[in-house]
Amino acid sequence: MNEDKIQRINELYHKSQAEGLTPEELDEQKRLRQEYIESIRMSLKSQLDSIEIVEADGSTHPLKK
Repeated sequence: MNEDKIQRINELYHKSQAEGLTPEELDEQKRLRQEYIESIRMSLKSQLDSIEIVEADGSTHPLKK
């Protein structure tokens, strides 16, 4: 997710606190938040997939679910 979208999420949040959002803005906020959550999940999954367990004998194997 790029910085512009994160900035837009923050703008919508501050506007919702100050004066409220239109139905279109609520939909946009929901869509952007879902996109943000999905990007965080993908990043975390990528990090977890790259973890390898090192055994006492020096062998390695990937972290399993």
